[in-house]
Amino acid sequence: MKILRFYILYRLQIIIALLALGVLSYFFLDLVTAWLCFTFAIISTILYFMMGTMRIVQEAVQEGDVDRAILYMEKIKFPRLLFKPIRSGYYMLQSNLSMATNDLDKAEANIRKSLKIKSKIVGDMEGTNLMQLGFIELKKGNSKQARLHLLEAVKAGIPDKESLAAVYLQLSSIEAGRIQYKMAKQYFKKAKDLKPKSEEVVNQIKSFEKQITRMPG
Repeated sequence: MKILRFYILYRLQIIIALLALGVLSYFFLDLVTAWLCFTFAIISTILYFMMGTMRIVQEAVQEGDVDRAILYMEKIKFPRLLFKPIRSGYYMLQSNLSMATNDLDKAEANIRKSLKIKSKIVGDMEGTNLMQLGFIELKKGNSKQARLHLLEAVKAGIPDKESLAAVYLQLSSIEAGRIQYKMAKQYFKKAKDLKPKSEEVVNQIKSFEKQITRMPG
């Protein structure tokens, strides 16, 4: 894994070294070695532009090391050249990192870029993107747009029940704010029926349940 991380981090320098070695091999060694160096340099160049450092960015995010993730993200100089699914993931992670620093405008701009990317593979991410956009709009105090995008997220499909439960809880809260108590209770029930396990969502359910029981209708 350390070798792979080294290769991804220093891919550009490796490409330059391979090209230099290829030229030297062409003139002083043999054509086979030269063409092997050129071939590996071409493959590495394609990977450099189309995949960037996203592999190790995701590793850093999974390990909870935000600073390292940001450092690796900054090494991607041409995000528009990334392979579509990877580009969508890049903008989504940029949005996540911006939310972590409370830069909501940047977070929204990046998640909208992710949403614009059309790909059969990316199609599975549409619900997650819409969910994130809805959460960003809630933080910005735009509950009307948040409600629309969260409903679109549910329709598009959210891959895990923890996130889906969180969406239903937010929809329940929004409907309660609109004095639509019947809808608020329905969304709350949907969230509870999913039986989420994450501590954050479970605590939200416990907290909101007290308000739900006091609602008329």
